[in-house]
Formats: sequence, C-alpha cells, structure tokens
Amino acid sequence: MKIKLAILAKDKNYLSKMTSVFANRYSDKIEVYSYTDISAVEKLNDIKADVFLADSAFEINRERIPNHCGFAYLVDSPDIDSINDNIAICKFQKSDQLYKQILSVYSEKAGNIMRIKLNNSACKIIAFASASGGTGSSTAAAACAMHFAAQKHKTLYLNLEKTGSSDLYFSGQGQFDMSDIIFALKSRKANLPLKLESCVRQDECGVYYFASPKIALDMMELTDDDIMRLINTLRLGGTYDYIIVDTDFGMEKSRLEIFGLVHSIILVCDGSEVCNLKTVRTLGSLAVIDQNSDNPLMGRIQVLYNRFGKNAKTIENLPVKSIGGISKYVYSNIGQIFKQIYDKELFDKVI
Repeated sequence: MKIKLAILAKDKNYLSKMTSVFANRYSDKIEVYSYTDISAVEKLNDIKADVFLADSAFEINRERIPNHCGFAYLVDSPDIDSINDNIAICKFQKSDQLYKQILSVYSEKAGNIMRIKLNNSACKIIAFASASGGTGSSTAAAACAMHFAAQKHKTLYLNLEKTGSSDLYFSGQGQFDMSDIIFALKSRKANLPLKLESCVRQDECGVYYFASPKIALDMMELTDDDIMRLINTLRLGGTYDYIIVDTDFGMEKSRLEIFGLVHSIILVCDGSEVCNLKTVRTLGSLAVIDQNSDNPLMGRIQVLYNRFGKNAKTIENLPVKSIGGISKYVYSNIGQIFKQIYDKELFDKVI
C-alpha cells in the first residue's frame, strides 16, 4: 500500500528536496506528486490523492478537495497548530516526523477507505472479546500477543476494555500511559503517531503495550470514534506485524464498525451453559446484521474455548469455526498461566 501524497508549494527548491527525501527514504510507502500552482486542487481526483499538503501562502477551498483526501497546510513555524480549522504541519522538521504527521492526516480519512485497503496491509489486527464475562478473554488475548512476539513478530497488545488493565500482564519502562493517548485523541493534534510512539512500552517477553491510565475513569472518555482513529493510526504506521485488540463486546453500530477494521475476531467462551447460550444468541444476531451490511463480520469470527473445565461443553452446530480450547488452570499468578498457554499452536489459527 502506498499513500498518494500531493504537495502544493511555490518554492521549487523545497518541492524538489521533499520529493527527493520521500523517494529515497519512503519509496515503498509514499508516492509524491508536486505542484506549484492552485490548479493542483483540480488534479486531486485524477491522481486519487490520499493526502494533500498546501503551503499556507495558498488559500484552499476545502469543498473542492475530495472527501476521501486528507488535508493540511504547510507552515513555517512549529507553534502553529491550525489555520482556519485545518491542521497545520511545520515544513521544516525531520523527515521521519513529517512522515508520521502525514500518516496522522491520512488516518483522519482512512476510516472511509479502510475496508478497501485492509487486505493490502502487512499488519494483521486480531480482536478478542466475549459475549459473557469471566471467560478470560483478556488472558487469552495477552497470551496470543506473547505467542507472536516469541516468534519474533513485532506485536502490540492494545487493551481497550473500560475496566481493563495492560499492567496485569506486562511490565516495561516508560513515562506515559493510556491517559496521555486519550488526551492526544481528544485534542486531535496532528502528531498522534508521534505520541503513540512516545507512549508505547515493551515487556521483557517482547510484547509492546500501552500502560493503563492512572485513573480508570479516563477510559470512559474513549469513544468508538476515538478507537477507530487510534486503530487506524497504529495500523497505517507500519510499525507492527500484529495488533492484538482486547475489547468489550457490543453490537451497537459504532462498535461493529470497529470490528469491521480487524482481520479476525476471536469470540472467547468458557463452555458453560450460560456462556454457550449467550454466544449462540450473539452469533445469531450478528448473522442477521450481516444480511444488511456491506462489511459482514461472520466470516471473520472464530470461537476459542478458554478456562474449559470438566463440566464444560462445546457448542453444537456452531455457525463459525472453532479454533480449539485452553484448559482451566489453577495457579497462583498470571505469569504461571502464561507459561502454560502462550506457546499453544491454536494461536496460529487465529489469522
């Protein structure tokens, strides 16, 4: 996948330098089109531009920019955040920072075209959720992240549960946490990719993660739109091979749109009578929703049995694939449980 970038500037030397830098450092990620006059706006549709950057010397009519194209002004000072409610990006900064800001602009519009470009991404997104509480879906998600990290894949564990905690499973050095990310999302700064990079930590097992917020209530501020932008930005950054999303389940339209971004949805069930019934009813509802959806989910759902005890039962006539089960382990801490399950081959079936 290449981002098609259109740049409008009067300074030909600057354009030449920009084009050369992106050609040398990001030729596999960005395709650059450079212009020196306002007619560039009329060509955005023809080149199918994903991002349009225009020097602040030009006055751009946003209504003439295609809906699928992200837009930002190029400015001389890093202290300018916006111009006429449009994002402003400093022209004079390191190329890697400029590249990440372009990704941020792109991510603002990526939700509209995500389904089209999803299969072209090297990054695989796997969501773990459950139709019933107490199934250990978070433990399974964290173990899956450890599994891929042990195989030398760069893996991010992303806990989005309202009351979840990444710190239960992973530990690493860092100054920032999920509260800082939520603030960046809410303030809608153009440097979200840089903020994500500065906030991420790494556990000794190799898994990358974001530390839990200092105040749990901060997670309540995270809307589904915020989550969409967060996942889009992480995926488009090209940093990770796998993103393991640990999230609450829901069938609201906005929540289903989030599930529509992922490659595989692992519905965790413990085999109990109550959980089996809730899982069957959930799958039945999703099958109905899929009939009127242009982005169906049932084909991506797989059931994983976890904490499967002696009285547990599998679901008969399951309408989706089952990838296997994890026995119920009784140990004193999560670390001991991880040692038993993270290397299980069933995690290779989730994608």
